[in-house]
Amino acid sequence: MSLVLTPARRRTAAAVLTAALLVPLAACSSNDDTKKDTGGSAGSGSSSAPQANLTVLAAASLTDVFKTAGAAYEKAHPGTKITFSFAGSQELVAQVAQGSPADVLVTADTKSMDKVKADTGTPAVIAKNRLVIATGKGNPFKVDELKDLADTELKVVLAAPEVPAGKYSKKILDAQKITVKPVSQEPNVRAVLSKVELGEADAGLVYKTDAESAKGKVDAVEIPDAQNAVASYPAATLKDSKNAGAAAAFVVWLSSPEGQKILQDAGFQKP
Repeated sequence: MSLVLTPARRRTAAAVLTAALLVPLAACSSNDDTKKDTGGSAGSGSSSAPQANLTVLAAASLTDVFKTAGAAYEKAHPGTKITFSFAGSQELVAQVAQGSPADVLVTADTKSMDKVKADTGTPAVIAKNRLVIATGKGNPFKVDELKDLADTELKVVLAAPEVPAGKYSKKILDAQKITVKPVSQEPNVRAVLSKVELGEADAGLVYKTDAESAKGKVDAVEIPDAQNAVASYPAATLKDSKNAGAAAAFVVWLSSPEGQKILQDAGFQKP
């Protein structure tokens, strides 16, 4: 017996067939939309990193390079704004301990970062640095090596002992058994550089990158590696950050080829 479809039955069958065909198409469309919304991993492209207003607490010696890095990051990640707060690492650590609102912390030594490990994610060293002797332009007092800083007629400025640059300075001077009586001990390494640049000091120990930033205003006397200290710069997200994803993306970017090029062009060494 043959089945005869009435016009009404034909319309019903057509509707059922059309609905069946549309279901997989809708599913494909939904999957495509999901892929567009989620994007790739953080840092893989300008649209993948979450947008946010980030506050980054950073060591004073990163002042110039981080301004450049921040501008580059904002350009590559539209919708993200980075505000930097620069100070001695010991001051930054105190701010974190006191609960100051921020998203990322970058210090000039691992010991400072370790003091707030309960408040941060896992740190990653993003760069290294070394000390040099900064003198006035033209090196008028002919400072050639570390032992020259022991001259009592020379006005020498150092970073305070609690500052990473001060700790590194003490370490290398003690290792060479050189006694220096500084005319002042500054709260961060940029203050040391400023004293020399303004002629308020004849010499001071600063990072190589600091002297490079004031090229033409101060001279830099290299310190042999065997007498020097290596400064490490760890970066970490803060656990109380309101922008955890965006903060993590920025920290990852600092170790990316683009971030590393900016750091190394400024004189920082590979981590």
